[in-house]
Amino acid sequence: MSMRNGPELDARARRLLRALIGQYLTDGEPVGSRTLAKSSGLDVSPATIRNIMSDLEEEGLIASPHTSAGRIPTPRGLRVFVDSLIELKPLPRELMARLRRELPLQPATSRDLLDSASTLLSAMTHFVGVVTVPQQADFPLRHIEFVALGDDRVLVVLVYADHQVQNRMVQLSKPLPPSVLEQASNYLNEHFAGMHLSQIRAGLLAELKAAGGELNRQLAETMELAAASFGPDLHEADVVVTGQTNLMGYQELSDLERLRELFDAFQRKRDMLQLMEGCVQAPGVRLFIGEESGFSALDSCSVVTAPYGAGGRMLGALGVIGPTRMAYDRVIPVVQATAGLLSDALNRVATTL
Repeated sequence: MSMRNGPELDARARRLLRALIGQYLTDGEPVGSRTLAKSSGLDVSPATIRNIMSDLEEEGLIASPHTSAGRIPTPRGLRVFVDSLIELKPLPRELMARLRRELPLQPATSRDLLDSASTLLSAMTHFVGVVTVPQQADFPLRHIEFVALGDDRVLVVLVYADHQVQNRMVQLSKPLPPSVLEQASNYLNEHFAGMHLSQIRAGLLAELKAAGGELNRQLAETMELAAASFGPDLHEADVVVTGQTNLMGYQELSDLERLRELFDAFQRKRDMLQLMEGCVQAPGVRLFIGEESGFSALDSCSVVTAPYGAGGRMLGALGVIGPTRMAYDRVIPVVQATAGLLSDALNRVATTL
């Protein structure tokens, strides 16, 4: 969360801005100079505080809503606060214990873990929990089986290391007897179990090239089956979204038209996916405040994300969506810790072969 070309502030201005934003995040009301004189701890006159606030307003870091004498932070002010003024601490022990307790220790599949992570993020922050769902090809193959369906159709059953089962229907150039299908599955399971589909495709091509003109009939039939079975994963990318109704309780998001636009975005998921997938390869926590997300539906929201993975590969991202007035010092450690625990859990799932 590096600072994005923020203004140069002296020590007094930084302290005052931190106090103002801290107060605003706590009660949601515009903060006046009298309040700041007490809460900032600065030994200066109210007139000096007003002058500093005026300077901060000129920098675009705070603004006066309507005719109020108080000030609230702008998205730019919140960005400066998060990047250079916030004091992040490790997640409290009791919250870490809750995360460990409520993420399932022995989930049936990786999807169970992702669903639990989204629900837990929403419950712990009272915002919307979001978790992207990896493509199945991101997990190693555990087992493959072929089932003849009659004519030239074959049902391919792919079992992945995360215990997820995927069925594919393939059509061959000619029918194959069950004995050939069994030989093909035995060959593939013996030589390629534990590999990702991209590795399997590369390995099969290498074997095909090595065989050259000596390709025997059994290998040719196995290759045809494999080519049909290990094609691109055509299922649509997905994201688990939990706790949308939580946003209805925040005054900042009470405008019905804005809420409708937000809920439409959650329903379509396209924008959510595009935003989250851009965070997968970025290390650590990423934060989008207001218009920084690039999606108009989120202009009044902040999005806090972190990537997760298993087996040394980044698989997706998780995070929360809430109003810009959120307790960043509490939300960021929750997102960071959940990403770490989800990665650990997925590693456990993937090693139970």
